[in-house]
Parts: sequence; structure tokens; C-alpha cells
Amino acid sequence: MDGHQEIYENIWDMLLSSQPVMIEKAFASLESDQQKAVLDHLQRMVTERGWQPEQRVSAQAALDTIADHQT
Repeated sequence: MDGHQEIYENIWDMLLSSQPVMIEKAFASLESDQQKAVLDHLQRMVTERGWQPEQRVSAQAALDTIADHQT
């Protein structure tokens, strides 16, 4: 595994952790274009078919946490 892949996996682990502090830290570490891509992907995870229920719950928790801290 290369360094970039490991970093992205760690960020996604944090984003899907359901732990607000970890979600905030991971999201804040991203550039604005990366944040947009993450938000789009999380939204797809919540709304599209094919995701496991646990993944949907974690994605929604991330979206809620991010929304709560963008105001």
C-alpha cells in the first residue's frame, strides 16, 4: 500500500467512525475540493442502493456532524 492510499483510508476510517471529534478532524484536514467530493460521496452512501445499513448510518452521522460544524 502506498502512502497516499493509506492516508485516504485513514481519513475515511475517521469520517465513518461516528465519532464527531474524529469526523471534524478528518474533514478539516481536506482541501475544499476534497471536502466537496467527500460530501458528495457521503450523500451517495446515504441515498443510493448497495450500501450496507451500517455504512449508511456512519455516512449519515458524518454528514450530520459536518453540517453541525459548518454553521
